[in-house]
Amino acid sequence: MNLSLQTIAQATKGSLQGPAEQTVTGVAFDSRQVKAGDLFVALVGDQDGHDYIDQALKNGATGVLAQTQHVIEGAVPAVVVDDTLVGLQELAKFYLQTIQPKVVAITGSNGKTTTKDMVAAILATKYQTFKTPANFNNEIGLPVTILTMPETTEVLVLEMGMDRPGQLTALSTLAQPDLAVITMIGEAHLEFFKTRANIARAKLEIIAGLKPGGELLIPKDEPLLQDAEGLPANTVSFGPEPKDCVETLQETKFSDQGQEFAIPLLGRYNVRNALAAIRVGQAFDLDLQTIASALKNFALTKNRTQLLTAANGAMVISDVYNANPTATKEVLAALAKDHTENLVLVLGDMLELGEAAPALHAGLKEAVLQSQPKAVYLVGPLMVENLGTVLKETLPSDQVHLYQTDQLEALMTDLTKDLDSNDCIFLKASHGIHLEKVVDHLVANQGKQGGIHA
Repeated sequence: MNLSLQTIAQATKGSLQGPAEQTVTGVAFDSRQVKAGDLFVALVGDQDGHDYIDQALKNGATGVLAQTQHVIEGAVPAVVVDDTLVGLQELAKFYLQTIQPKVVAITGSNGKTTTKDMVAAILATKYQTFKTPANFNNEIGLPVTILTMPETTEVLVLEMGMDRPGQLTALSTLAQPDLAVITMIGEAHLEFFKTRANIARAKLEIIAGLKPGGELLIPKDEPLLQDAEGLPANTVSFGPEPKDCVETLQETKFSDQGQEFAIPLLGRYNVRNALAAIRVGQAFDLDLQTIASALKNFALTKNRTQLLTAANGAMVISDVYNANPTATKEVLAALAKDHTENLVLVLGDMLELGEAAPALHAGLKEAVLQSQPKAVYLVGPLMVENLGTVLKETLPSDQVHLYQTDQLEALMTDLTKDLDSNDCIFLKASHGIHLEKVVDHLVANQGKQGGIHA
């Protein structure tokens, strides 16, 4: 990105304050993350970005995108617009039209980040590819991702998240994808959507901005998508998972279209994500052998079934970025099938499930028992009051440990004391429970004691 403030003013229909020729080479909305040459976007939310303009300038911001009702004191190079979020999105739309990469958009209740990582790894074997960093998948993160892509980008792989109707319509309309993927329909955000059918309708908003002739990929075994009205003419199905999957903690092997594949991930449920990624690769004219090689070595975003080593040598499986019942049951089933010995489970609340939350938490009982854990540590009121209650009816009381969300320090202390070097500890929860702090604590000395396996 290399744009003058004058160009930015034209793209956002804003008014220019300061030298028109001043150029920016990046964008940031957090003053702490500003780099030299950035445009600081003063967003208004829980905090007002205009209060941090001075700090952004001290950190090297070249200019500011600000709102009209805010007074900017001093000779600050700025573009002033009615709404900085809308301005950010308009600027992203302009930059996207300037670079004109092919766009792949990915959404789904589960698996969208993993699928994004797989797709990007596959396409990078032939094209200059840029993907959504971390979870920049909403109305702020997506335009920032677009504005961060290098000018040489040929394919842009965008993750799209949503927690309300209309959100994907806006994101898709901005991104104008050439190819859209829906990984699956689960229970994520059930609190807001009430039914899976409503979730499916919201996910299908991803086709709102699909380019004419664009392709939609949907799972073959999801009738809520297969039977939906108004699907694009170019709709292609993927899956279901093949029956010949061979699973270990380190990898899952399967075959598709006569080609053998191995992905460095636990669980056959990740094969579904791989099958979607394979279809994307083929849509971009890549052969199966090239795709298989890319999948074998792709890098997964942090805390998505990530294999780590604890300071004492124990294996840590970190899946703490998000959680819902389907995803949790799938990974527990994979652990059970692998006959993992000395398994320790740390499960935190699954959020945004609405009125069904108590039953859905208690409903994990059979999956937990089938994994035959050595010990279970439950974190949060939903886990403690629901899954904890039913587990204590079956497991010895000293095998089930209960913690509230403000007791992470106690959990860390107990795990450090209880964890043996030959244990395998699996952690999963919604991001709001912050089990990543527990993971960081467990692997704090991994540079000396071990490392990341995958």
